[in-house]
Amino acid sequence: MSLFDKHAVLEKNSILLLVGILIMVAIGGMVEILPLFYLKSTIEDAKGIRPYSPLELAGRNIYLREGCYNCHSQMVRPMRDEIERYGHFSLAAESKYDHPFQWGSKRTGPDLARVGAKYSDQWHREHLSNPRSIVPGSIMPGYPFLAKNELDYSHIADVMRTNQLVGVPYTDEQITNAVADLRAQANPDDKAVDAMLKRYPKAVARDFDGDVAKVSEMDALVAYLQMLGTLVDFKLYDDKANLR
Repeated sequence: MSLFDKHAVLEKNSILLLVGILIMVAIGGMVEILPLFYLKSTIEDAKGIRPYSPLELAGRNIYLREGCYNCHSQMVRPMRDEIERYGHFSLAAESKYDHPFQWGSKRTGPDLARVGAKYSDQWHREHLSNPRSIVPGSIMPGYPFLAKNELDYSHIADVMRTNQLVGVPYTDEQITNAVADLRAQANPDDKAVDAMLKRYPKAVARDFDGDVAKVSEMDALVAYLQMLGTLVDFKLYDDKANLR
């Protein structure tokens, strides 16, 4: 009996074919899944990654609320054209505290993974309020109400506590000081700024919306955008990856 004849037995017997398919799927599944049980971590840590500060976390929630992820991704792929336009390709560790992550699958607007510190706060305020004043051909809707709306941060400690439950390493101290840290980051004259900066290294404390009288939703969203891609020193990776 030739090899083709033996294979014909499977093709003619649906039960044997089904059993064969199940066996191959089981083998493939074990090859994919079993390594996850003995690997300590599937994510290589990157120096500098930390949980979001309370103000950044509030801004991220506004980013989600307004559906910004529908048009903007936060994942630079390891391809030359993307690296030349956006910067170093994204590291898995950069998203390990994101619930949910913002990788995205569609870009109507540019990727935002490296937008932090790329533009001034004023640029962001004007772009969010009236996108066409910055980019004439933009189809992005305006969000002028963000500057008018005071930020509701009464539940920010609960949001951090919820993140803690799913693995984000917020300490009890950080949760206890959530409101004070949020106010301090939006007001550089606040006496609690130094303590906030110790809890959240590389955080930037300043009046993001241009109005010191209140903490607005614009403050929070701009604070979030300004930290994206700023935590990792990519010079540590560029020399080896040769991706400049």
